[in-house]
Amino acid sequence: MSPPAIAALFAVGLVLIVGGFIVLASYNAIVALSLRIDKAWANIGVVLKQRHDQLPELVAAVRGLMAYERDVLTRVTELRAAYTPTAPIHDQAATSEATSAAIRTLFAVVERYPEITSAGNVLDLQQQIERLEGMIADRRELYNDQVYRYNTRIAQVPGALLAPIFGWRPRVSFAADPAETVRPDTDLGAT
Repeated sequence: MSPPAIAALFAVGLVLIVGGFIVLASYNAIVALSLRIDKAWANIGVVLKQRHDQLPELVAAVRGLMAYERDVLTRVTELRAAYTPTAPIHDQAATSEATSAAIRTLFAVVERYPEITSAGNVLDLQQQIERLEGMIADRRELYNDQVYRYNTRIAQVPGALLAPIFGWRPRVSFAADPAETVRPDTDLGAT
């Protein structure tokens, strides 16, 4: 073989090795991000389940004391019943946001009733659910960050070239429906 042929063969081999390394590194990074998204959602699911389990206790604790606020309690109960851990992530996210809004409304109404706010068990349950709401918010942020990283990675080269080959599709962020971002009405005055 002539020296130019050897140099050309070496150059082709080097390009293939570098190209293979880039493909392998990109593949591994995207798979890792995909698994992080799944883990982040599983962590959200754990806290959603905890909140799901706490809501009946809170509703039961305030039910007798809030005779005039049945619609607020009914809304929380309906949303709790609507939670399905096997539903698609988007549906779970929408139900979770609606439940959070209903809980905020319930807490705002509870504050207007001194006999409720003085009940120790109600305060304990309210604090536990508020703690869970904070945990859900933190975990949603982590989930959305992982989704952003994944979506960015599969939209950039070389991920964009590999995505059709491996079937990678953009993931949906955990976002509130626009209707859920409207501040709930908590006015208890006479109408």
